[in-house]
Amino acid sequence: MSPPVQYGARDTLSVHSWGEAEIVETFFCRPTEAKRQWILIDAEGQTLGRLSTFVARALMGKHRPTYTPFIDTGDFVVVVNAEKVLLTGKKKEDKFYRWHTGYPGGIKQVPAGQWLKAHPERVIEWAVKGMLPKGSLGRKLGTKLKAYKGPEHPHQAQQPVKVELPVRANRVRKAS
Repeated sequence: MSPPVQYGARDTLSVHSWGEAEIVETFFCRPTEAKRQWILIDAEGQTLGRLSTFVARALMGKHRPTYTPFIDTGDFVVVVNAEKVLLTGKKKEDKFYRWHTGYPGGIKQVPAGQWLKAHPERVIEWAVKGMLPKGSLGRKLGTKLKAYKGPEHPHQAQQPVKVELPVRANRVRKAS
C-alpha cells in the first residue's frame, strides 16, 4: 500500500468519472499580476442600490476570471453626476444616515433626501462601502472609488472607459 500523498494548500484532488485522479492547482492572482483599469460611470437616472452593487463588484474585481478574494484585483471607478442618483419609494424621507461624533450624546442622523442634496458623493460612497469586505482590504478598495457631484472629474489622464448601465427609472414612484 502506498503512503498518502500530501497536497499543498493550493491543490485539490479532482477525480474523473472514469476513476482517474489528478491534482489541480487553484489559481491565485498575485498583486503584481492584477491588471487594473479605470471605469467611468454616469449615475444619472440610476437607482442607488443597483449602481452600488455594480461599483462594488468592479472595485473587488469579481467581473474578472482572475478574482481572488483576499487580493485587490479590482478596477478604479469614477462616478459622475452623483446628485442625479435615484432613491426608490419613500427612502428620501424614511431612510436615515447615522453616525457618532465620538462625544457623549453625539449621535447624528440626517434623512437621505437632505444628505443627497448636501453631499451626493457620500451617499454613493456609503452605499458601496457597506457592500465591500470588512477590514483592511475593504478600506483599501474603498479608496479606489471616486464620486463627483457634477459631470466633471479630474481623472482624464487615466483615460477611464465609460460603462453604460441599463436605466431602470420606470420602477421609481412619482412624487405626488
